[in-house]
Amino acid sequence: MDEPTTFDVVVLGAGSAGYAAALRAAQRGLSVALIEAHQVGGTCLHRGCIPTKAMLRAAEVADDVRRAGDLGIETSVARVDPAKLAAYRGGVVDRLYRGLLGLLEARGVTIIEGIGRLTSASSIEVGGRQITGRHLIIATGSRPASLPGVAVEGRVITSDQAVRLEWIPRSAIVLGGGVIGVEFASLWRSFGARVTIIEVADRILPQEDEAVSKALGREFRKRGIAVWAGARLESVAQDEAGVRALLDDGRSVEADLLLVAVGRRPNTEAIGLDEAGVRLEDGFVQVDERLHTGAGNVWAVGDIVPGLQLAHRGFAQGVAVAERIAGDVVPPLRESGIPRVTYCEPEVASVGLTEEQAVEVFGAHAIAVETQTLGSNARSVVLGTAGMVKVVSLVDGPVVGIHLVGARVGELVGEAQLIVNGEARADDVARLIHAHPTQGEALGEAFLALAGRPLHALSSTKVPPGAGEARLVGGEFAP
Repeated sequence: MDEPTTFDVVVLGAGSAGYAAALRAAQRGLSVALIEAHQVGGTCLHRGCIPTKAMLRAAEVADDVRRAGDLGIETSVARVDPAKLAAYRGGVVDRLYRGLLGLLEARGVTIIEGIGRLTSASSIEVGGRQITGRHLIIATGSRPASLPGVAVEGRVITSDQAVRLEWIPRSAIVLGGGVIGVEFASLWRSFGARVTIIEVADRILPQEDEAVSKALGREFRKRGIAVWAGARLESVAQDEAGVRALLDDGRSVEADLLLVAVGRRPNTEAIGLDEAGVRLEDGFVQVDERLHTGAGNVWAVGDIVPGLQLAHRGFAQGVAVAERIAGDVVPPLRESGIPRVTYCEPEVASVGLTEEQAVEVFGAHAIAVETQTLGSNARSVVLGTAGMVKVVSLVDGPVVGIHLVGARVGELVGEAQLIVNGEARADDVARLIHAHPTQGEALGEAFLALAGRPLHALSSTKVPPGAGEARLVGGEFAP
């Protein structure tokens, strides 16, 4: 029996955004083809989110073993076995991969292996076959970026190679202090490596709230991670013994390897987007608020669309497009309402606007800011973590941003996004009861302070004199 070549929906790319779109479209009764050149699951499952978090879990255990003596537990020195670490990492990925394949099969999604290329706004060629779709969803993802003059070879690697290393470096240079860079810096340090981060901005995680990213920088330095912020790479040289990075201010550092972690580029070259009439800018697919490209029935989701390059953003976009194709009215996704987590030690989590962004949008007169350290939070003291909770609110208005740093604070971002996206006010949250002892109490304490009735901790709320009003219009921020 010949395989079908015509479908309601054809998805090009089976990463987070692509397979989410395929699953939801199939769930809505549409016939779906999912085209993938490598492995279903994409970068997140095989080369990104999942293998790095497996290694970060191992790093957390290594740190706990080293600190066990402080808790009265006698242990031997933590030693990392690279082969067993690789087996653990691979086992996690394989289990999730097999589960995803089974789910796609159960939903009746047709998986087509091969490199796909658009030949029109309704067809994709794969291995000489023309696959036709009433709707096309482009979800080809992204790849690690590099810098001019920095060749990725030998001891100069990207995250693609870093997750597959079969040895633990004794020393490492991390070029780029964004999410990927700080996560690898953190886990390698936990495994005993000497690590230096080189970041061109004035602080690591420059996209996060300034107070939070500076707090992370301090904690990294306490851990022995060198942070060279405001530094620009001049050149890289390597030999059999190692790699050497020279900065434009004359400083240099040597290490076993150098990780290039300067962002990711969209995979949009040579896939026929021009032929389909899809418009690109700087390699990114241009879409409207519904994620439609303006060409026929061609949609685009995930890392190829300008904005945050996060797996869960891709999930949400893929689901939204599938539901729109099925006839649902789905509101546009607000980027600032997407939760963000960096899984280093300590973790960083946030949702909504930073203080700087809120000032830019509303003016300094219109916002109130409350900061609480974790030093007075019982659960954080038990965990031995430093950190902070920072809440940005409109004066007499809703909360517009929540920012956290500390061990395990990524688990608090679910509550944080409900507060921000639900446009809750400080008084609304202050009335809620947080279980004791939990780190969630730090959030509760911050809102009690914003509401003018702090309990355990001293308030640091900043409310400018003569504060005016700001408001949200139609779910969007407006002064």
